[in-house]
Amino acid sequence: MTTTPLTLDMPIPTGDQLKAARVAVGLSQAQAAELMGYPLQTGSRGGVQSRTWQALESTTDERNMQGPVFAMFLLLTGQHPEYTLTPRPAAER
Repeated sequence: MTTTPLTLDMPIPTGDQLKAARVAVGLSQAQAAELMGYPLQTGSRGGVQSRTWQALESTTDERNMQGPVFAMFLLLTGQHPEYTLTPRPAAER
């Protein structure tokens, strides 16, 4: 069976857009980082943190999350404006 690939709009989010998407689903930075496979570290006060995620949300850091990664974050958290993730029927697996 041949299917045509989807064309997704995958813009690079600003730090503020990334933070808004994370906050909208009630995730901490560490939880969001873990969901997306970013490294976690123990913070100075003993809690878990992700310096990578902090940098991605920063308005002063020049690093940004790549558009396809942001699209996956939106899909995984049920926030994508056009698509949702659904399991394949057992017969197709």
